[in-house]
Amino acid sequence: MDLRWWSIEILDATRLSAEQWRYAHQEVVVSAAVGHGARAWEWHEFRWGVLFEVAFTDDEAWAGFRVLPAVQAALDAVPDPINGLLIHPGRGGASGQPLPRRPKPVLGSGAAPVPQEPQRTRLTLADTEPMPTSAGVYA
Repeated sequence: MDLRWWSIEILDATRLSAEQWRYAHQEVVVSAAVGHGARAWEWHEFRWGVLFEVAFTDDEAWAGFRVLPAVQAALDAVPDPINGLLIHPGRGGASGQPLPRRPKPVLGSGAAPVPQEPQRTRLTLADTEPMPTSAGVYA
């Protein structure tokens, strides 16, 4: 049986933690998922928030779960509704590692090369002999 996993990440906010959100809404979210055909689900706690992974047999079951009013109300109540909710297909958190990603080092200094004055070249015409005509006579 091929399962399609979806991840719902809830990030902590300054005044409310994602763990508090989980304890307030996990029963509604899990029962709605099971009622719409979820075959498996898992909760994960991280220092930045919580992750709810849920697996359905097809995308239509996921779509039906996602539009339920109870699920919509729970997702509207996340601690940070602007930046604190991430929903994506597949398993795992957005960073894919237990630690957040570090920025990659910038090659060189990260600046554009210093502009340089273009090199000037002097062209001179060479002395040439006149071209012979087709009869072999110089014009």
